[in-house]
Parts: sequence; C-alpha cells; structure tokens
Amino acid sequence: MASKATSYGTTEVPAAEEEKFNIESLAPYIAEFVGTFILVFTVGCCSITGSGTWNATAIGSVLMVMIYATGPVSGGNLNPAVSLALCLSGKMDLKTMFGYWAAQLVAGILAGFCFCALLSPNHVEIAAKAPFAVGHAAIVEIIYTFMICFVVLNCAGSKRNNPKEDGNQFFALAIGFVIIAGGYAAGDISGACFNPAVSLGLDISSQGHYLGLTWGGVELLGGCLAAFLFRVVRPEEQMDDAEFSTYKPSLRTKCVSEFLGVFILVLTVGLNVVMGSVATALSAAAALMCMIYSLGDVSGGHFNPAVTLAVVLSGREKCLPREGLAYGITQLLAGVLAGCLYSVFHANGPNKDTTYSLAHEGHSVAAGGVIELVFTFVLCYIVLTVATVELPFKQRNFYFALAIGSCVTAGGFAGGAVSGGELNPAVTAGIQVANLVHTGTTSPSGFTTCIAFWLYELLGGAIAAFVLRLTHPREFKKEKPLLG
Repeated sequence: MASKATSYGTTEVPAAEEEKFNIESLAPYIAEFVGTFILVFTVGCCSITGSGTWNATAIGSVLMVMIYATGPVSGGNLNPAVSLALCLSGKMDLKTMFGYWAAQLVAGILAGFCFCALLSPNHVEIAAKAPFAVGHAAIVEIIYTFMICFVVLNCAGSKRNNPKEDGNQFFALAIGFVIIAGGYAAGDISGACFNPAVSLGLDISSQGHYLGLTWGGVELLGGCLAAFLFRVVRPEEQMDDAEFSTYKPSLRTKCVSEFLGVFILVLTVGLNVVMGSVATALSAAAALMCMIYSLGDVSGGHFNPAVTLAVVLSGREKCLPREGLAYGITQLLAGVLAGCLYSVFHANGPNKDTTYSLAHEGHSVAAGGVIELVFTFVLCYIVLTVATVELPFKQRNFYFALAIGSCVTAGGFAGGAVSGGELNPAVTAGIQVANLVHTGTTSPSGFTTCIAFWLYELLGGAIAAFVLRLTHPREFKKEKPLLG
C-alpha cells in the first residue's frame, strides 16, 4: 500500500494503483500552483484597477472557488501559513508542506510579475497604510491570518466538523469569506494580505522595500497561533477512536470557543467603524458566519448574549442556565477586550478626532432601540430555527451559519444608520468601552444608551424564544424541565 498525503490526512492507495499514483503525484502541487497563481493575480488586479468597495468581495470569491476546485486534489491550501498550521496540527507531513510552500511561493511571485507586466508601470507596494505604523499592520495581519488558518483547521481539518463519511460542503465558503471579513476591516491598515505567497508575490514583483518578508513572517506566526488554539478547542483531535466516539466538549472548552468567536466579531465590527467602511454589515456578517461554521459544533456558536438567552429560554436542554451564564460573561469579556484593542487603531486612524455614538445623530435612543429589538429578534429566531431545531430523518444542513450571518447583513444595512446595527450586547459593550478608552471619559447618556440597547437586544432574544414555541410546537412535545 502507498499513502497519498492531503490536507485532510493520509489516504491509502491500493498496490495495484501505486504505479498510477506515482505518475499523478505532482497533481497536488500543480493544483496549489494554479490556485495560488489565480488568487495572487486577482489580488494584484484588484489593487491596481479594482474598486475599493468590492475588492475584498472579489478576492474572497476567487479564493472560495479555487478552494472548491482544488480541495479534492491538494486540500486547497493556497497559502503557506495554512500549510504550516495544518502541519503543526498533524494534518500534513513536513515534506508535503515544503513542497506546497515551493509551489505557492513560485506561483505568487510569477503572478505578481504577470500583472505588473500587464498593467505596467503600476505596482502594489507592501507597507503599512498611513497614518498607521508597521506595528498596527502586523497586528491585523497576524489576527486575520490566524482567522483564515483557524477556519481551515476547523472546517476542513476537524474530524467532528468534517467526518470522512459525511464531509461538509461549506468549508470553502467559510474560508473565502474570511477575506471579506478581514479585507474590509484591515485593508486600509495593512493591505490585507493574510498570505505569505500574496505578500512576497506583490512585493518582489513590484521591487518594493521587501517588507513582504516581514509580512510573511507575521503571517506564519498567525498560522502557528491557529494551530495552538485549534488544539485547545478540539482536544478530541488527539483522542483514539473509542474516546472520540464519546467525547463532549467541556464547559471550559465551550467558553474558549465563545470567547474567540466574539473577539473576532467585535474586532471586525470595530475596525470597520474606525476606518469608515461602507461594508461594515457585510464584513461583520462574514466574520460571524465563518466563526459559527468553525465552532458551531463546539459551543453552539452563539457569540451573542441575546442568542444565548434565546437558546436558554427555548428549553429542550440546548443550553442550561448555568452554561448560559458562563457564556454571557465570557462573551461580554471578549467584547470589552476587543473594544480595547480596536480603540488603539481609532487613536491612530484617520477619524481619531471623532467618536462613535450608539444612537446615531438625528434619531432617538428609542428609535435605535426598536431597530435593535426587531433585528436582534430576527437573528435569534433564525439561530433557533436553523441551528437548534431537529431536521427530519436526522439530516444535516450546511446553510445554518450563512443564514445567521445574513441576518447581520440585513439588520446592519437596514438599521445601521439609526442604531449602528449591533444586534448583540457584546458588540454594544465593545463599542462603548472603545469610546471610553479613546476619549478617556464617558458621558452618563452614553452609558444609559448602552444599557438601554442591551435591554432591547435581550428582549429581542426573549421574544424569539417565545415565537419559536408558537411556530415549532413539535419541538416541545417531550420537553424536559428548564433547570433539568
């Protein structure tokens, strides 16, 4: 028997096919070359001739389709940081990783020279975007490269989330949409490379200052961080088959999952707000969707105290009150810490002399609160119906996180001009804390508005739980007591 290494593990090849396999052994490397070339070429064209409004969407889309195309052949890494994270997590051997690195880096550099020649004398400089320093750019490159690698590990590499007999169909969707989340949040800070092949390909072909090497280094650090936290939230990856079959995540593991999801979500919202992005709702929705796809089977992927309240009140032992309380505390802590971090960017950003108000000018707190209530209800109701209701014949659905994230897109664009479209007490808390850190003071009205929005958002969650009982009565026929 021979072994064929891919991102998803090792596949045994029958002896009769061993000779054929040797002939085809270059296929994974060619797939990595082609996928990375197309990705970097798209990034270059977007950077030079594209639209700032749609560049991140275009790049995220091409990454998604190339992963769907090359995933069955090579795993669709298309990123040296991803290959490193997979190797550190035991999903790829060292020899394969170095082979993939070679294919990816050569493809990135060649693609860079191709678009530079096509669009000469234009080029793409790899550097921190003024007025931000290299340190600011390095932070966002680490965080969002971590996010890409973490989503890959959880959506494409996890045994529970991607079982061999019933693999999920959302893995590339989740990975590609990380670019939409991070591209809008960090594009005007670092250029949003999140990939050493992109960084080096753009930098070398443009004869820049060779900061691409620095960017590549911090991006590999993001991959290392992803591999570490993957082991933290998925200890079952190290278990034998007997232990794995009976494994259930501990409350501590679930709380780590909730912390990571909320931190990424609130940071993404905050950076979009600080940078004055026109796509805040889309970017936030993408961040939420990606993290739910990654961690939904660990903690349920609530990432929102209002959602947790709705799940607790809906009964059926989906989340007991003690667990819900731990979730709520963890979520608010993550939101506060993310707010503190993005306030640093606010202080150095283009809008450093402005503050962000929860109730937008020209609209009352009551008007903003009602908007928050309605769209938080929508968000919580969708979570309950697509992620906690049992489907007939024990079917799996692959749209649950896309549906939940789309609620943020709807609420953000529909109500963002009135309330900001937070729809989440942890996001609201992060914004309020960021304002406090940024200005050094907080007004009584700002604190009052924050509390008011919390109440409206939590009420939206409670109403969602009530409505679920009216629309899905079969779910409650054999319900056990809430305190169980």
